[in-house]
This record gives sequence, structure tokens and C-alpha cells, in this order.
Amino acid sequence: MNASSPQPTGTKTTTKQRKMAKKKSTKYHFNPSTLSWEKAVMDRREKLHKITWPIVIGLLFGVGAFLLFALFVPSPNERQLQAKYDATLTEYELLSKQMDGMQEVMHDLEQRDANLYRALLQAEPIPTASRLRGSMDVSYYDSLATRTGSQLVADVANKADRLEKGLYIQAKSYEEILEQAKESEVKMENLPAIQPVLNKDLTRVASGYGWRVDPVYHTRRFHAGMDFTAPTGTDVYATGNGVVTFSGWRQGYGNCVIISHGFNYETLYAHLYKSLVRERQQVKRGDIIALVGSTGKSTGPHLHYEVHYKGSAVDPRNFYFMDLSPEDYDRMVQLANNAGNMLD
Repeated sequence: MNASSPQPTGTKTTTKQRKMAKKKSTKYHFNPSTLSWEKAVMDRREKLHKITWPIVIGLLFGVGAFLLFALFVPSPNERQLQAKYDATLTEYELLSKQMDGMQEVMHDLEQRDANLYRALLQAEPIPTASRLRGSMDVSYYDSLATRTGSQLVADVANKADRLEKGLYIQAKSYEEILEQAKESEVKMENLPAIQPVLNKDLTRVASGYGWRVDPVYHTRRFHAGMDFTAPTGTDVYATGNGVVTFSGWRQGYGNCVIISHGFNYETLYAHLYKSLVRERQQVKRGDIIALVGSTGKSTGPHLHYEVHYKGSAVDPRNFYFMDLSPEDYDRMVQLANNAGNMLD
């Protein structure tokens, strides 16, 4: 009994507290007519306002929170689309770099086509205007960038278009060169096309074609050929089929051999220790025609080699196409650009 006796007391206390709380929540107003406080009675409008106002506040808060969430917090689909977009841009960047590399290769092919292959076959060069790549109007790429929202996409499209046109023009050029080569078999046998000394490792290139320093007078002078260092007595080869037009001593060149290859081409081999051919003798490419020496205006054993076209000296490095791979040719170009002293 004693353990359960507090329950009624606690219940009464709770009920009393509820009544007091209800009285506190009840509103009163002073009636000046009766000079007393009267219980305030809310009309229907006030009751409606009291009920709807919290609902409106709650709705506004909920809508605002939803809008903020929708604007600043991406949905799973949006995050997935953004990831795909970022991956696509990365792929475009890699593709753009690959196209830059292909354009460099295309430029090298164009240079060889114009300065080597067509020069050898005396074919008309392709006009520069025809090689300019990019057939579409610039506004096309501008509109493309506007539609996609990415300048990178427009840039890749531009490169692809230019590269496609360049490849087409270069392919047509090689077809034309091939046809001319087939029709000019005799000419190809006669043209100088190998190095005049054994030089597989390219260690014997001493000085190339162009302005160089004279080894005797120490002034700049135009060097009309290419110098190959080699021990005295090293074999010298005819670089193309032809007829010996000169074999003897020439001022400055010392012992010298000149071969006419026809088609307006001649080759000159100077500072020889000894000539092994005579004038009017027929020679073929690869025949030994002389031995390396240091005669005439020379500072050491070497072969001075020149190629002439229509009476004028041209760069010999463009006439080793049967003797060098593309990689060796590029290395030969670098070695021939040596701007040091000549040996003659």
C-alpha cells in the first residue's frame, strides 16, 4: 500500500499542472464597459489565420529548401552525365595531341615531296595554295563551338578536316611521282642517288653545302658541295650511270673527275689521290672511279663531292635516297648543317 500510495498524488499533480497550463494559454482582454477581464473569443477569420499561417510558412520553407537542393546539389544522373562529359573532353584533348603529331609527319612528307622527290623527277611542285588545309568556312567551326559549348571540339574538327585534305593531296602527289618514276627508269638509273664513299654510319660527313669558313683564308665562303673525311686510298664510287667528261688536274680541286649523267645532271669528285677512269668512259652507279686523297687546296685527306643541275651546284644531301633510310636521311640533314670549317 505504501509503495503504491504516491500514484494518486502524482496523477492529481499532473492534472492540476495541465489545467494551469491551459489557463496560461487562454487569452483575456479588458472590457472597459464592464471594467473587468473577459475571456477572449477568436472569430472564424482569426482561427483560420492561426491555422493557415504555420502551414504557409512550412510550405515556403520546404519549397525553398527543395529549390536550393535542386540548384546546388547535382542528382545522381547529373553526376553521371558530368563524369561522361569530363571523360569526353579528356579524349578530345588526347586526340588533339595525336593530330598534332600527325600534322608534323605530314609536314615532313610535304617537304620531302617538294624538295626531294619532285626535284629529282623535275616535276612541277604542288602550289602552296593547294596544300593549305581546311576547306570549310571558319564560321562552321564557330557555330560548332557554340552548339557544343566547347572550343576544344571545334579545334579537333578543324584539325581533322585539314589533315584529311592534306592526306588526299599527298596521296595524289605520290601517285603522280610513281607514274613518272615508272616512265623514267633510265633517268633513275643515271641520277646520282648514293653517297660517293662507304659511309653507312654517317661518321665521315665533315661539312655540308652552304656558307662555311674557309680553312686557309678564314673567311666565309660558299661551299658548293659536301666533304667526306676518309683515309688516303679509300674507294670513291660513281653515284649514278654516266660518261666521264673530265679526269685530270683542276685548279683548287687537285685531281678531279667529272661525270655527266644526262638529264642536265653532273657530279664532281675532287682532291683525289688518283683517278681510275679516263674521259669518255662509260660508268655505272657503284663503279670505283678514284681513290681519296688530299690534292689541290686541301687541309687533309677527304673527298669533296658536288652535284650540278643545269650547270649550277645543288645540295648533294638530296641525292642519297637510294643509300639512306628515312631516319638516316634526317640524321644526314643534321650533319650537313654543320657550320664549321671546310676541308678545302
